[in-house]
Amino acid sequence: MKKLLSIGLLMIVITVTANAQDAGKLSIVNGGKVWASLYQQRAAEYKALCFQAYNIARLRLDDALKHKGKKPLAVITDVDETVLDNSPYDAARAVKNKDFDLAGWKAWTAKGIADTVPGAPSFFKYAASKGVTVFYVTNRDEDERDGTTRNLKLYDLPNADKAHIILKQTTSSKEARRQEILKKYNVVLYCGDNLPDFDSAYDNKPLQDSRAAATERLKKYFGNKYIVIPNPTYGDFENAFFGNQKLNSAQKDSVLRAIIKVTE
Repeated sequence: MKKLLSIGLLMIVITVTANAQDAGKLSIVNGGKVWASLYQQRAAEYKALCFQAYNIARLRLDDALKHKGKKPLAVITDVDETVLDNSPYDAARAVKNKDFDLAGWKAWTAKGIADTVPGAPSFFKYAASKGVTVFYVTNRDEDERDGTTRNLKLYDLPNADKAHIILKQTTSSKEARRQEILKKYNVVLYCGDNLPDFDSAYDNKPLQDSRAAATERLKKYFGNKYIVIPNPTYGDFENAFFGNQKLNSAQKDSVLRAIIKVTE
């Protein structure tokens, strides 16, 4: 059975490679995204890292439950690559050597069929069972609400309703939305795959050095209040490579060649 599975996977790789060659040579960026999507879909290490993150989240939540204050407890989580796994969409785009396309993304989210990130459903259901409210603070747009809600409800995730799915309205910064929740709740955990999911220190930080400096300042929170889910495919880390400039594939490849550490 394992042999047949391996042969099947090999045929998929050969087919993908042939299709990519037919479409033209994959850029470094999209070649990397293919590998990243494979890691997300197939690597046991990815699953282990997600379980590790959500196991730590449960430990921290249990600690918080022992020290309740006057406000009810809440958890704030991102959606994409934190609760829902969009790697099929990412892979489909990358193997065709295509850049991100908002219309294509929205066609995907409208389907409401994304799988879940390992460990996410059990953790958020556990939080809800302890009386902790879950808020989904996402940078999906308002016209993605129906698909997002259906997708979360597909897995019986708690608080999957308009009051708790907080979409982007005017800005991608999540700080104002977090502050609104903090007026009524004691937020004991933040879960996300992208550093702006956690702190305003990462807003408008287009360079890697500034993001690294912010991470150094906030290091005590990671694994305590900030729970990071691995996402090697996309995020602000990628934009920071390019100084948040709009570049074509050839220009991006040149930047990556210039900044990567290599040895002879």
